[in-house]
Amino acid sequence: MMRRAVTAEFLGSLLLTAAVVGSGIMGERLADGNAAIALLANTGATVAALATLISLFGPISGAHFNPVVTLVAWWRRDLPTAPAISYILAQLAGCCAGAVLANAMFELPLIDASMHARTGFSQWLSEAVATAGLILVAFSSSTIPAAWRVSAWIGAAYWFTASTSFANPAITLGRSLTNSFAGIRPEDTPGFIAAQLVGALTGALLLRLLAERKVIA
Repeated sequence: MMRRAVTAEFLGSLLLTAAVVGSGIMGERLADGNAAIALLANTGATVAALATLISLFGPISGAHFNPVVTLVAWWRRDLPTAPAISYILAQLAGCCAGAVLANAMFELPLIDASMHARTGFSQWLSEAVATAGLILVAFSSSTIPAAWRVSAWIGAAYWFTASTSFANPAITLGRSLTNSFAGIRPEDTPGFIAAQLVGALTGALLLRLLAERKVIA
C-alpha cells in the first residue's frame, strides 16, 4: 500500500513538473515574445494537468505532490512520520526528474541551471500568500472537489502574484534545473522555499482557527 502511495507521489510530481516546464517552453516558443500569451499557455496546461493528476492519484496517495502539503498533513497527524518522509523524498525526486524530462522533450540540455532571476520581498510575499491559500483550499476539500479547487487556486495565483505562484519547494528545486520560461535561478530558491514554509505555517494556523470557529458556531 505504501509503495503504491509513494510511487503515485513520484509520478504525480514528475508529470506535474513536466507539464509546468514543458508548457512554459512551448508557450514561450509560440508566443513570439509576448509574455502574457506565454503565461496564459503555461497557466492553462498547469491547471489541466494538476486537476487530472489530483483526480488520478488522489485515491492512492492523497495527491500531495508538494512537501509543504505533506508537512501540514504530518503536523495535523493525518500522516505518520515515516510515510511523510517517503512522500517528500518522492516529491523531490519526481519534480527534478520532471524538469529533466521536459528539457529532453524539447531537445534542451537535460540539466540546465536557470538564469531567470526571481527574488525580492514582493516575490517572497507572493509565495507566502499563494502557499497559505493552497493549504487552506487543499485541506478544506475532499479529493473530488480538490481537483478543481486546488487547480483553480493555482491558476488564479499564476496571475495575481508577482512570483507566478510556485507554492511548492520540490517544484521550485525542479524548476531551477531548466533555463526556460518557468525557471528560477538556483541562488533564488532558498528565499522561495523559506517563503513557502512561512505560507504553509500561516495556512495551517488559519485552518485551525477556522475549524475552531466552526465548532463554536
